Amino acid sequence: MIGAVLAGGRGKRFGGDKLLFKISGKPLIIHTIERLEGAGSIDEVVIVASPENVGKLRPLGYEVIVDELLIGPIGGIYTALSLGDAFVVAGDMPLLVPGFIDFIVERFRLVRKPACVPRWSNGYLEPLHAAYSRRFRSLLEEKIKTEQYAINRAVRDSDACYIEIEDFPESWKESLFNVNTREDLRRIKGIRES
Repeated sequence: MIGAVLAGGRGKRFGGDKLLFKISGKPLIIHTIERLEGAGSIDEVVIVASPENVGKLRPLGYEVIVDELLIGPIGGIYTALSLGDAFVVAGDMPLLVPGFIDFIVERFRLVRKPACVPRWSNGYLEPLHAAYSRRFRSLLEEKIKTEQYAINRAVRDSDACYIEIEDFPESWKESLFNVNTREDLRRIKGIRES
């Protein structure tokens, strides 16, 4: 299973390039990648970047594939799935829990659905902490052709499996945390700004 890290955003709310912002001496995105690599189900990690971010991300030493669509997360996921089945996360998720990732991938392999996505009790989905089948790409292609760019809608329109988040310990729920503002950095335990 490929681990695909989406790195197409501009970090407006953060006030700069948050993915390269150094925390404990390492860029935020490296904290995310290292956690993703800790999952036994992930064979390799690739970064899916917008054309403007490619040059900044290649020096990190990971394969970078370019999302030419520039239509948000749906385009990044579509691009990642050109390589095969993928577990997709956002680059600003430094508290990923490898055990939770492995649980989702195991469930994904067992149920053989096009996607396996965490869902809150209020119906809110976490599509950027989810496993997708390469065959999900054809549904995304149809959505993209008709300019329906909401990834949540694409997931709901598929025969996806859902992981009910409330069933899991609080420590696993931390995996879903993402950094949007500099204040969010204060929530990261054990990682300090450098």
